[in-house]
Amino acid sequence: MRPGLRLEKATSTGAVGEPVVVGRLGGLPELPEDEEWPVWEAQGPLSFIASIDCAALPSTALDITLPSDGTLAFFYFDGQVDDGCAMVSPYEPDTWAGARVLYVPAGSPVTRRTAPEGIQPYPEVMLTARVETTAPYLWHPAVYREFAPMPDDHPLWDDEFQEALWDLSEGTEHRIGGHANPVQDEVESEVARGSLGNPPWADPRINEEALRWVLLAQFDTDDDADMMWGDCGVLYWLIRPEDLAARRFDRAMFTWQCG
Repeated sequence: MRPGLRLEKATSTGAVGEPVVVGRLGGLPELPEDEEWPVWEAQGPLSFIASIDCAALPSTALDITLPSDGTLAFFYFDGQVDDGCAMVSPYEPDTWAGARVLYVPAGSPVTRRTAPEGIQPYPEVMLTARVETTAPYLWHPAVYREFAPMPDDHPLWDDEFQEALWDLSEGTEHRIGGHANPVQDEVESEVARGSLGNPPWADPRINEEALRWVLLAQFDTDDDADMMWGDCGVLYWLIRPEDLAARRFDRAMFTWQCG
């Protein structure tokens, strides 16, 4: 189990002690004047997905080293300009430019940008954060590292235990840190295979490499933000801890899954 931050829609009642706004989905990004709007060459501009205020996050509760200030901005080629023809995949390096994470240091002069032609900004949804306990996907290499061999009567396969884990991830699940909650199979193995040059799935290096990646952020399908990733899917950005500590966000890898 690992700590994560659940990002939830901010609702203001005017009461004292309301949760702090830590970021937002949609809207328009604020970027330094010398920072170009991310573009996938030969495909088109990316859409702005979310921004996170690192100074407002309760990141000391996490087991990853996020920046203590500045802003993280997430962009993704969502198919608006090509009707969904080009897909971003961890297995195809030529598509990696279709997902970006930009880090804007605190104090950088920024301006709110106008969306490029063909890009309709998503509705803006303000987000708060709360600390939660996250569990790994049961077929994650970390689970097998700790518990294997796991015969059919192992407690991890107990129906009540699995239902309890499912209850932990109910609702729309935007998340910073913690374990990724996959729609299909573990996302860590997907980015690990892609980073290794797509060896056969039976290659033992994939499981070893998967253990080197941690979740940076995931953004769920969200009706309030008019975001639908395939069939109720989720966008995932993962990064190696050493790259996160060194603020090398250009080395983050992306994948997405849907039902």
